Amino acid sequence: MTAAGPDVDAALVERVKQGDVKAFELLVVKYQRRIERLIGRMVRDTDLVQDIAQETFIRAYRAMAQFRGDSAFYTWLYRIAVNTAKKALVELKRDPVVTESALAGRDDDDETSRADHELTDASTPDAVLASKEIAQAVNAAVEALSEDLRQAIVLREIEGLSYEEIATLMNCPIGTVRSRIFRAREAIAARLRPLLDTRQGERW
Repeated sequence: MTAAGPDVDAALVERVKQGDVKAFELLVVKYQRRIERLIGRMVRDTDLVQDIAQETFIRAYRAMAQFRGDSAFYTWLYRIAVNTAKKALVELKRDPVVTESALAGRDDDDETSRADHELTDASTPDAVLASKEIAQAVNAAVEALSEDLRQAIVLREIEGLSYEEIATLMNCPIGTVRSRIFRAREAIAARLRPLLDTRQGERW
């Protein structure tokens, strides 16, 4: 996000609070794809993603008066999306799960994604098999993490948020965030070491 981003969001939020529906529509346009990608990493059923995203924005609109600007608008919206997705999963008696395929599947129009597919197609059968085994090991390791560890590692490694932003989202001290991310990385690395034949101290 550019330096002007937060100021733009703040101005739009103020307009929404004054009853400007179009200002909220601009926020939806700006963040809809990002929110859908987030939800897509939590929910296996891709058919539910748009419904949960829509519910997220409805909740955000209704709660806009409660937004005080203590954090960035996206941080606030992100928290609503995570809670909405968790609520939907509980109602459906499903567990949230993070998968690399969910991430890749939502970026078919992305240049990097296309390049990855091209490289995979050109790889040898052995390399393709090894790549699939590694991906499966990562998925299994992430799924096996506790909810706190899983959320922390996804926020850091996939969303690219800072430790401060993660601490705000997870409502815990930065030290706790660092500990959770370290433990998550250790658990994932332990699953990968047999496949990658790495040394004990190396990180993924």
